[in-house]
Amino acid sequence: MVTTTGSFSGFSVNDQAAALAFYRDTLGLDVEDTGMGLDVAIPGGQHVFLYEKADHAPATFTVLNLEVADIDVAVDELVAAGVALERYAGMPQDEKGVMRGKAAGEGPDIAWFTDPAGNILSVLNG
Repeated sequence: MVTTTGSFSGFSVNDQAAALAFYRDTLGLDVEDTGMGLDVAIPGGQHVFLYEKADHAPATFTVLNLEVADIDVAVDELVAAGVALERYAGMPQDEKGVMRGKAAGEGPDIAWFTDPAGNILSVLNG
């Protein structure tokens, strides 16, 4: 086994300045420009490292899930900030774009959106 002292996740973006503005100003997260990329502090004491990559291709899956206390409040805040929610064929999303799983006992309530680089993010509550 590898002895570690911590961990963090990372993913690429195509425009570091746009990512900085989105994660800091739109999502309200603490972001530090390290000179090599962006260190994004996420709730719970964890960090995500974003790095600029010229040939960036966004993942086709969710790269970051943000837990929220109230999905409706979070979705309203995102929409008010100009963030468009993603709609996926075959996913039973309501008029707000939320897939309601909690009431049916089928997982969390979740809504997806993308960052400026096309990376898929979500807000969810369980």
